[in-house]
Amino acid sequence: MAARGQSLSHVRELLQGRGLRPKEKLGQNFLVDLNLLEVLLQAAELTGDDLVVEIGAGTGSLTARLAQKAGAVFSVEIDSAFMALAQKAVGHDEPVRLVHADILHGKNHFNPDVLRLLDEHRRKWPCARLKLVANLPYAVATPVIANFLLSDLTFERMVVTVQLEIAEKLIAVPATKDYGALSVLVQSLAEVEVLRRLPPSVFWPRPKVASAFVCIRPDPARRAEVGDVHAFRIFLRDLYSHRRKNLRGALGAIPGQCLDKPAIDRKLADLGIDGSLRAETLDIEQHLRLCRTFASE
Repeated sequence: MAARGQSLSHVRELLQGRGLRPKEKLGQNFLVDLNLLEVLLQAAELTGDDLVVEIGAGTGSLTARLAQKAGAVFSVEIDSAFMALAQKAVGHDEPVRLVHADILHGKNHFNPDVLRLLDEHRRKWPCARLKLVANLPYAVATPVIANFLLSDLTFERMVVTVQLEIAEKLIAVPATKDYGALSVLVQSLAEVEVLRRLPPSVFWPRPKVASAFVCIRPDPARRAEVGDVHAFRIFLRDLYSHRRKNLRGALGAIPGQCLDKPAIDRKLADLGIDGSLRAETLDIEQHLRLCRTFASE
């Protein structure tokens, strides 16, 4: 089925004809600049060797375009009304699997039923590469990216739309206001690039914030260097829950930490790290060394 462009007039007509209104709490802001949609698709570099995962099918406009370019598509939509729109947009294209579900089961875990269905679809339509291509709903963008990076799924790349605030955290460098646990976690596992900054005017309804296209390329060598990625995530969460404290204080406040401050100082001295510094001044390698030394205490 030919995919119709998601222009502003098309989206409004589509929703009004069915008595639907976008839901702000679900992040239903639709990209209505067709040229920018092409930028997103070009960055994904899709071929018949790709199985694409999409989170947030919306009206199905992007889903249908993905189906035209990829070998197979697995798309998840939480809203039943929009699920029906997406289904109409893609028709009965067999390599396209639309799933009506919440992708998340809590903040740090995916819905196991969705993962099971994805595994079934991958076995039915085996493709050489797995890619995430999506206009991610704002509310789930961070956990979706982090959980996929930490999962056993081997993505070749993730090309996604996120809030500009999140994009800036993903690429932030040490000693800047945006650098924190998310920056360290993602950069320790992948290369990250902001492809294009997007003003609110290219979406409908207009969000209150700017957005960005981001390309994330997971790096197996970086992941191997991290080791236990889940333990590293927990360590970063605990370390940055005391962001205003210096390293000595933040490490001492980690749950289960049994070292007193002199012992912490001795270990930090062995690592060549000044305990009076704050965590956000350290680079990725220093965070990894901290985790190896203190996470098991």
